[in-house]
Amino acid sequence: MSGFSRTVRVMTPETAERSKRLLAALVREYISSGEPVASSLLVTAAGLGVSSATVRNILARLEDEGFVQQPHTSAGRIPTDRGYRFDVDLLLESKRSRRTASAVEARLRRDNNSCALLDVLLSQVSHVVSQASRHVGFALRPAPEAAVFDRVEFIPLSSARVLVVIVARGGHVIQKVIDVGEVLDADDLREAANYLNAEFSGLPLRRAREAVLERINEERLLYDTLLARAMRLATSTFADLADEGTIYVEGAASLIGEAHGFTMSTLQTLLQMIEEKQRLVRLLNEYIDGPGLTIVIGGEHPNPHLRSFSLIASTYHDGSEIGTIGVIGPTRMHYSRAIALVEGAAQAVSRVLRDPN
Repeated sequence: MSGFSRTVRVMTPETAERSKRLLAALVREYISSGEPVASSLLVTAAGLGVSSATVRNILARLEDEGFVQQPHTSAGRIPTDRGYRFDVDLLLESKRSRRTASAVEARLRRDNNSCALLDVLLSQVSHVVSQASRHVGFALRPAPEAAVFDRVEFIPLSSARVLVVIVARGGHVIQKVIDVGEVLDADDLREAANYLNAEFSGLPLRRAREAVLERINEERLLYDTLLARAMRLATSTFADLADEGTIYVEGAASLIGEAHGFTMSTLQTLLQMIEEKQRLVRLLNEYIDGPGLTIVIGGEHPNPHLRSFSLIASTYHDGSEIGTIGVIGPTRMHYSRAIALVEGAAQAVSRVLRDPN
């Protein structure tokens, strides 16, 4: 789990259990209603069997420790980001059902028979996650250089322009057009591709590029026309691959529906980030520091304009690469449902990639 997710302990040992149950009930009620929660409601909702006075005392201590706040003197209380974090950590301690993963996997397999192709699958799963959560859903494909090279194909477009199709393991396809500076027919290109596939298949793309540069320095290339041509094509093929992954985003319109808690500046910042996409990729790469679940709540965002939002993300794995699936929504989101959905979707994508049939 990311360093953004940390366990918070409240109160003294003698009141800890009551405080946990009361805070969990308050978070649950506020997420459901969106209104400050009165102490009189919590007497019943928390099921503690204590008086209203005791509940008020516990709430006062929770407020002193920064877990809840009172927006107005006469109003009830609402959770702070620290209160949400506490509730999320309790959720993470409990065992979650795997039914969500099975449901998402069944839908992915039913809706698209070609979902073994990574681009198709991730576009689809970002839609599924957004639709189910009613938040922004995203799916991040690994950076190309993290991919493992499987094969390359060269397709002539004109006398000196060639379409390069790089296929990485897991269904990742990269296409680019290069100017080869000489006239090459289909047979020349096929021979070059066969040589490169035989020599470099199975290497990460970054390592394949390094291996090409090393091979170019070998003296025997100077006397072998086929090898020299293949290396020139390989140099152009592996050059200038993007360092960042591709991201698929769905549901940006859901932010407008939640806009009652957001400033215009906050909305503009996130919407612009979603529109530009690569800014969102860089943000996610900063947060995702390893396999598993990452949760960033409100004030835990370094960017002050994003502190009205929470992010839940989980990694998927196809046996060689790691990517990310997740949601972005208001801090007042249904965390238990969002966590189960994101983790279930990541597990489903991993299984579909490993066994597409």
